[in-house]
Amino acid sequence: MAEHHTSGPLEMGAKMDYPEHEKTYDRFLILTKYGTLAVVALLIAMAFGLLGGGGFISSIILFVLILAVGSLALR
Repeated sequence: MAEHHTSGPLEMGAKMDYPEHEKTYDRFLILTKYGTLAVVALLIAMAFGLLGGGGFISSIILFVLILAVGSLALR
């Protein structure tokens, strides 16, 4: 098989919109950060309610408290 070498520029096509790319990446990081917080808070609240005998209402209260404290800590 013959090797194919390009002699043109590496960026082919339209120019990249780097500020928009960075804004999208920042939004992705925020979504990942707070999504992980929500999943961890949900797992802790479920473990407390199901295994700790806390009950449904106290698990919801714990979930909201973990979300509030976690969101303050992540700022």
